[in-house]
Amino acid sequence: MQLFYNPNISENDTSFSFEKDESRHIAKVLRKTIGDTLHITNGNGWLFTAEITLADQKHCTVSITSRSLQPKRHYDLHLAVAPTKMNDRYEWFLEKATEIGIETITPIICDHSERKVVKTERFEKIIQSAMKQSLQCHLPKLNAPIAFKDFISQEFSNQIFIAHCEETDKTSLKSQLLPETDCTILIGPEGDFSVKEIEMALQHQFIPVTLGDTRLRTETAAIAACHSVAFLNE
Repeated sequence: MQLFYNPNISENDTSFSFEKDESRHIAKVLRKTIGDTLHITNGNGWLFTAEITLADQKHCTVSITSRSLQPKRHYDLHLAVAPTKMNDRYEWFLEKATEIGIETITPIICDHSERKVVKTERFEKIIQSAMKQSLQCHLPKLNAPIAFKDFISQEFSNQIFIAHCEETDKTSLKSQLLPETDCTILIGPEGDFSVKEIEMALQHQFIPVTLGDTRLRTETAAIAACHSVAFLNE
C-alpha cells in the first residue's frame, strides 16, 4: 500500500482535491487514472480510502469511499535531542525514530552543541516521508529548537530522563522505564552535556540513565532510547 499525506483532509469530507504539485505527482509521475484507489492520511490518525474521479495534472480529485481511525500507542515518547554537526545524521535519527514510534521531537541547543541554528523545514519533510513509508497515520510533532535550560524548566508530568556519559551515579534506562507510561528523554550533542547542564537537569528531577556500556553517537543514542521504549511496550 502506498500512503499519501495531506493535512487538509478532514474526517467529515466526502471528496477532496489535491493541489497542483501533488496532482501532478499522482497523475503524471505515478500515472494514476480515474477509478484508481488512493490511501491518504491527514497525520491525525485518520486513514482514508479514496477513488480518483478526476486525474488531471493540475487538479486531481478523489471521492472518499471509507475511513478509519488508527489507534494511538499506549504511551507517549518525547525525545529532546541536540542537533548533530552534520544534518544528515539528525535526519537519519528523525527517519528511524518515526518508523519505530515517537510522538514528539524537540531539538535542544546545549553548551557543547556545534550546531546552534536549526532549520526545521527539511526535518518536517523527512518525518512526513518516514510516516508514509512506515504506513502510520499519526505524524510526530517536531517542536521549534529551544535552549537546554529553557526546555528543562518546563513542567513535566511524565517520566523524565537524561542520558549522559559522565562517570557519575546512573542506572540503565530499561530498568527505569514503566510500560504504557509517557516519558521524556534528553540526548546530548557530540561533546555530551556539560557538567553544569547535568546538574541543572538533576535539580529539575531528571533521572540520570545510561544506554549501554559503549559510547554512542548522538543519533545512535536517540535511536537506542526510542527502541528501548518501543520494545518495552510491545
